[in-house]
Amino acid sequence: MDVEQRRGLDQRRRLHGGPAASKRGKERLRPLRYLEVAADRPSLEEEMRRMPRLIGMGKGAHELRLCRTDALVDAAFPGLASQSGMHQRETKMGLSRRGLLAGAAAAPLLMRVDDALAQGIQPKRGGTLNSIVNPEPPILHVGVNNQAPTLIVGGKIFQGLLRYSSKLEPLPELAKSWEISPDGLEYTFHLQENVKFHDGQPMTAEDVVFSIMKFHMEVSPRARGVFSRIKEGVAVDRNTARFVLSAPFEPFLLMFDVTVSAIVPKHHFEGQDYRQAPVVQKPIGTGPFRFVEWQRGNFIRLERFDGYWKPNQPYLDAIIYRVIPDSQSRRLALESGQVQLTQSNDIEPFDVPQMRARPNLEVQTTGWEYFGPLMWLELNHRVKPLDDVRVRKALAQAVNRDFIAQRLWFGIGKPATGPVASSTRFHDATARMPSFDVNAAKKLLDEAGLKPNGQGVRFTIRHLSLPYGEVFTRLGEFLRQSLRQVGVDLQLESVDVGTWAQRTANWEFDTTINYLYQYGDPTLGVERSYVSTNIKKILFSNVSGYANPKVDELFTQARDAAEPAKRQEYFTAVQKILVEDVPLVWLLEMAFPTIHEKRLHNVITSGAGVHASFDDVFLA
Repeated sequence: MDVEQRRGLDQRRRLHGGPAASKRGKERLRPLRYLEVAADRPSLEEEMRRMPRLIGMGKGAHELRLCRTDALVDAAFPGLASQSGMHQRETKMGLSRRGLLAGAAAAPLLMRVDDALAQGIQPKRGGTLNSIVNPEPPILHVGVNNQAPTLIVGGKIFQGLLRYSSKLEPLPELAKSWEISPDGLEYTFHLQENVKFHDGQPMTAEDVVFSIMKFHMEVSPRARGVFSRIKEGVAVDRNTARFVLSAPFEPFLLMFDVTVSAIVPKHHFEGQDYRQAPVVQKPIGTGPFRFVEWQRGNFIRLERFDGYWKPNQPYLDAIIYRVIPDSQSRRLALESGQVQLTQSNDIEPFDVPQMRARPNLEVQTTGWEYFGPLMWLELNHRVKPLDDVRVRKALAQAVNRDFIAQRLWFGIGKPATGPVASSTRFHDATARMPSFDVNAAKKLLDEAGLKPNGQGVRFTIRHLSLPYGEVFTRLGEFLRQSLRQVGVDLQLESVDVGTWAQRTANWEFDTTINYLYQYGDPTLGVERSYVSTNIKKILFSNVSGYANPKVDELFTQARDAAEPAKRQEYFTAVQKILVEDVPLVWLLEMAFPTIHEKRLHNVITSGAGVHASFDDVFLA
């Protein structure tokens, strides 16, 4: 075997997680970094130059065309493209790879979950699920970090008291039942019996009270805003926890998902700095999978927790989350069967249509009902001229949100109209931000005294790109081109995830892209971004620095109102103010594709989708 053949074999084995063919057998699970974006793929900016009407979204708007070539495949599997007869073939969505890995091309048509259950297929124990985490999170401890990748992986390690259906109905998790007093002040949770943490210590009501009253109150700004309403939290007995509110709070039961208030071991945190405790680096929860290993830049490995409280579960032996920075390498890993599941931003939106066409894959966009993710252009009001409402309105009117939804996200999601997503309770469809209008944007900038110079530039601002995949890079390019049309020079800065989080939290940005979850109720997921009491150097708080006393007052009134009709009145009023103030430029009501092999069952079973514990997921 010559050097090139050996290198190809090593790479194929690494994709499967096995040792390389060389003597370096210890190097397991090497990162999938063999594919690079093709040099001949046009950038979004180049596409715009080719089609002047692109930004205007006219009838002649050009669809982004992406090209992948044999060179990409040869980079990962030397000689494979020529052996399989692959050839370059450009389409509107991408390149066909009919010859990519003979085994993948010959994959049988597998049954859907409903078909399998109808034919009597029972859950099967065993097997390792290979998935992707993108981007690689800074830490895995839910609560200490609440970025999307942490929540997805951490949802297998930790659990909350409740989980939620797609209609946001509360369902049992660590709490097997609960009661609410007639006056709406007392919530009593009866816990599952014989629940253990991964270190073997029992989970009791003391851990529940500690998690809610101390841990999340300290580390989570959003949880603090709600849990501060708890007047008293007590462990009635080993398996009963009671919380007494200072006043009725209608959405209180929506606060107990694992992504919001995971139950943590009191004995590992008490008396320590919660963010710096050793257990943060090696998380210990009650979930069906325990943390085993994390080779940064490579993979995260979780294994079945044999002491899990549900008999004979989980079904899987292990879950491996692979770190694959390049978007086309992620796609290749899914197409070739090296991973069986992708979620969130793993697969670029422009690749999803071809994934739908593959007979062995299932594409779902459900499982995000609990979150209602909304994406926006974050504006730092401390940076002039972003403190001027005329400038913010101009930026909003310079951006074609329909283009973002249809041409960048390929219809996965829809244009945002305001601060409350249409899927979230109390959304008011009449409260709409300024529509796309380049001429109106220019007029507003003129009124603000920002005249263009000899190069047509009115002012320059920096844009901190969100490092969550190629589509966000393209979004940054589109925003730069869009704002250039009205005389704003947007300078793009690329950073890694940890740096993005740190700089955003510390207000070290002019603009950036952010998206937050709304958790079914504006008090839980919207208020935090706009009230002045939440202007903090903490990620996912009011980092823009927006302040309006009337907005503060209305959010407080909506939070305190007991009747839904009264809450709607307050939320309608606050939405109308916000779309006039435009503290942020709302861009997209997001939906994320979950793509998995059809032999993988029970992937989406709740309103939290892939954030769930996966204790009932199995490979058939």
